[in-house]
Amino acid sequence: MKLISIKRETKQEGRFSKKMGVLSTKVTYVKKQFLSIPYKTLHKYRETYYGEIKDCEDCQLAR
Repeated sequence: MKLISIKRETKQEGRFSKKMGVLSTKVTYVKKQFLSIPYKTLHKYRETYYGEIKDCEDCQLAR
């Protein structure tokens, strides 16, 4: 049994971009786990409408 592991999880979220407005995308979270309990998000990224992979820093959560 591993003490520390890394897990990827994909969720459907609403995002807001200045160019496209409100959009619904799949956001992938890369989390570090200690004894199967997530405690730190290492990275999160999303797939665009055109299939590109982008960091989630350029868009905000939809309000």
